[in-house]
Amino acid sequence: MASLRSLNRFRALVLLFSLLSDLSVGVLSLGVGINYGQIANNLPSPSRVALLLRSLNISRVKLYDADPNVLSAFSNSNVDFVIGLGNENLQAMTDPGQAQTWIQQHVQPYLSQTKITCITVGNEVLTGNDTQMKSHLLPAMQTVNNALNNLGLSREVYVTTAHSTGILGSPDQVSLEYVLFQPNPGIRDPVTNLNYDNMLYAQIDAVYSAMKALGHTDVQVKISETGWPSKGDPDEVGATPENAALYNGNLLQRIEQNQGTPANPSIPIDVYVFALFNEDLKPGPASERNYGLLYPDGSPVYRIGLQLQEQQQGYLPHIDYSSSGQQKTVYSSFSLLLIALAFLI
Repeated sequence: MASLRSLNRFRALVLLFSLLSDLSVGVLSLGVGINYGQIANNLPSPSRVALLLRSLNISRVKLYDADPNVLSAFSNSNVDFVIGLGNENLQAMTDPGQAQTWIQQHVQPYLSQTKITCITVGNEVLTGNDTQMKSHLLPAMQTVNNALNNLGLSREVYVTTAHSTGILGSPDQVSLEYVLFQPNPGIRDPVTNLNYDNMLYAQIDAVYSAMKALGHTDVQVKISETGWPSKGDPDEVGATPENAALYNGNLLQRIEQNQGTPANPSIPIDVYVFALFNEDLKPGPASERNYGLLYPDGSPVYRIGLQLQEQQQGYLPHIDYSSSGQQKTVYSSFSLLLIALAFLI
């Protein structure tokens, strides 16, 4: 069993599983999506990423901003986008005029050709120490939602925010098998008598239970980030390609089975995998730069482990680089990796 200190290291490695809680009624199609971060200087151009994901039928993408280059590159792609309003914008978004202007500049011009279905207002605000930012979060969400209403867009785009499961606290002990979806006896909830064989499902149901205790039973929980790093600093002993492949591979297999949690077995888990690419300019420990399923050249960091029939294997389009203009061919191992994702959508 891992100690509490080890668990804290694990939680840092998996980004604390940010969860989405809806402010307004709106449901995205279930399945798997991908987080597309861009804190790097060696990534393919957005147009090439659009071509890549389009060819593989990846239909849900989450951004951390509202990058116009990305939104334009995905025109007519039939990809659902979650876009982000950063914490630095929360105070401004409490002003109705500024909120409406932001939507008119960053959302409305793209809606005719790019499917923007959700705006995340703020990111992991409640686990920070900025009390002023916390006080701005709900008013900012409400103001952005009102602006969407005023512009006639509230049925097309809904508003949410992302919370770290760090707000739930930490269990004293947890096994690596329990975290990686590997065979284990599980942990029985003493209140509900339900048995949990993995940590993610227990965390999701803990959020549902907390909301129910507060009288909220009509809010859907979505996992906006979950993943595992393939590399870390010397003290990040769990950050290995083997563990990353186990975590993401086992997670995708459960999504393929349309599994729900023990408390909500009829509601399949809704997940955005973190992340598409390794990002070499991200600050913090080495693990932060190594969550990607892919290297910037498009090759897989590790194999997910889902097998496809031979006739489904093939080559992907050439990928160029916005910084260098170089081209590389991405071979069938990468095709296996992301087509596996596509088949789960």
